[in-house]
Amino acid sequence: MVWKTRHRESDESAANDNKRNDPKNNMNTITFTKTAAPEWLLAMWKEIDDKTFGQGFDCFAVDAVCNLGVADWHGREAIRENLRAFIDKGLTAYHEVVEYWDSPDLKVFHGKVGMTFDDPSIQPVRPTMCHFFYMDKADPSKVSRWIGAVGPTGF
Repeated sequence: MVWKTRHRESDESAANDNKRNDPKNNMNTITFTKTAAPEWLLAMWKEIDDKTFGQGFDCFAVDAVCNLGVADWHGREAIRENLRAFIDKGLTAYHEVVEYWDSPDLKVFHGKVGMTFDDPSIQPVRPTMCHFFYMDKADPSKVSRWIGAVGPTGF
């Protein structure tokens, strides 16, 4: 799969274009390979599903940024602790892989998350989720930015 994102390094024809500095007009091409989800990602989901929040979070750079919905968490420990606080509010999650797309700098995950609530009056849900993992330039084995969305959980 080839995915064109909006980023253009330089384009002489755009030199006089007053929209040139608009990020929406920038383009580049990223080639992705559909593959099995890597162990680092599966380990992170397992930490959430098991409510252990341990070494699976070591996939994040120390200064990683996470934007899940309205969340804006800065730092590996803030990501770990905020996810723990969210899960501990009364639900158990189970993450499932639907597809995973890999490129050197960006990883794309599509899955389902089963959510069972501690309150028996709340029905379990299984929303779709999509996550973008931008890898750290200094250490490409670590995630520097995680952007994700889950849901909606109902209409």
